[in-house]
Amino acid sequence: MYEVAIDKKFSSAHFLRQYHGKDEPLHGHNWKVRVEFRGADLVKPEEYLVDFVEMSDVLGKIISKIDYTHINTVPPFDKLNPSAENVARWIYDEFVRLSPNARPCKVTVWETEECCASYLPDIRP
Repeated sequence: MYEVAIDKKFSSAHFLRQYHGKDEPLHGHNWKVRVEFRGADLVKPEEYLVDFVEMSDVLGKIISKIDYTHINTVPPFDKLNPSAENVARWIYDEFVRLSPNARPCKVTVWETEECCASYLPDIRP
């Protein structure tokens, strides 16, 4: 089994709605995202699981939508709370939409160096 990971960073502000009953104050983070792929078979003739350059470009397109923004103003986060968990799920969904042949097995989003949340798609039959 092979695993590949692509990391990127971005900066943006957000707040959580109804955080302990009221809106959290607006604040910013230097976020980090890791998109992971897993598989047993390598692409021929190149002998890689996924193309680093292509996957990095896709991730860059996705995070460019929220980089240097107030995430709460960007759909779907204008209605959906922009928690790290929801940002990870959104990145996964956008990745599948933009690159359906290379589905991540896991997306992890760090709000700080010490705190992260991950989304793993449910792969049960």
